[in-house]
This record gives sequence, structure tokens and C-alpha cells, in this order.
Amino acid sequence: MPKASELKRGNVVEIKGEPYVVKKIESRSPSSRGAQTIYKLRFRNAKTGQKLDESCKADDMFTSVDLIKRQVQYLYQDGDMYTFMDIEDYSQYTLGKDELEDSLDYLTDGLEGLYVLIVDDRVLGVELPQVVELKITETSPAIKGASATSRTKPATLVTGFEVQVPEYIETGEVLKINTDTGKFMSRA
Repeated sequence: MPKASELKRGNVVEIKGEPYVVKKIESRSPSSRGAQTIYKLRFRNAKTGQKLDESCKADDMFTSVDLIKRQVQYLYQDGDMYTFMDIEDYSQYTLGKDELEDSLDYLTDGLEGLYVLIVDDRVLGVELPQVVELKITETSPAIKGASATSRTKPATLVTGFEVQVPEYIETGEVLKINTDTGKFMSRA
């Protein structure tokens, strides 16, 4: 039984007898003394796809759902459908664009380290690795001596995702991107 403060993106919990996937977590610490941290959580119903927003205190408890995690590799996109292959038995799972939502910015052909989440023989979604490596397709030219400053510039990655990078980064470089925050970590 996880507390609200222990939940992470991709966890599956039971709310009113239905399985919900944690999609987004924001924590807010009130400035008044003695006030508790409030967690704003966005869930997606695993069966219907309906969104649910909840505000919880750190100690609020959730019932975890029994789920199966299978390691997969991203294969290809066909229209709005995305296909993944199980690493062990080579079975394939196909998910729609709306089921993947935030994960689409990080999917590249052959990406490994992914897990599909299965509850009651139904695929709920994909759990991304903590860090992915993506190549820059477009950014403004590097500025000499920019490593001494902390200014940033936008860079478009191979997936179309835009991220802020230091000014010394050039087009064609491969970067490590944190999938939880969507921020630049380092060069690969």
C-alpha cells in the first residue's frame, strides 16, 4: 500500500475498484507553518482511458494493483499505432497514440529498456527507462566560450521533442534526456 509521497509516474493503483495509472505528479509545499505537502496527481483509468485529477496529502494511502511487467523493445509506428516486441518470447504488443501520451517524445526505433504494464491480460501502457539517448536534429550554432555560462538554447531532437540545452551543444550531438523531467542531463 503506497503512500501518495511514494507514487511515481507509471505506477498502477486502485481507486473506487478500478485500476488507474499515475500519469503526472506535482508536489506543492505550502509556506505556512505546520502545513503538509500537497500532491497533485493525474491518473488515467486503465480500462476506459478517462482522466482523474486528485489532490492528496503525503500520508494518503493507495491500494496497489497486481500487474505484470514485461521487458520490450520498440519496433515501429504504423499510423497512430505503436508496436513493441517482448524480449523473452517475441510476442508483440500494439498500443494507440492516446495510451502512450507523454512517452511519444522519447520513442526511437529499436529503443530497449522499456516495460509494458499488463493488468488482467490487458496492456495499460509503457514504462520508459529513466534516461534515453536522443540525437539533436536542429539547434542554433554553438557559441565559443559558452561553457562558462549557464545560458541555454532550444534544441529539437530526432523525435520532434524540444529541450533546453547549454549554448555549447551542436546539431548532430547525442544527448542523455531524463524521461521523468524531460530535461537535458549530459552528452551521451
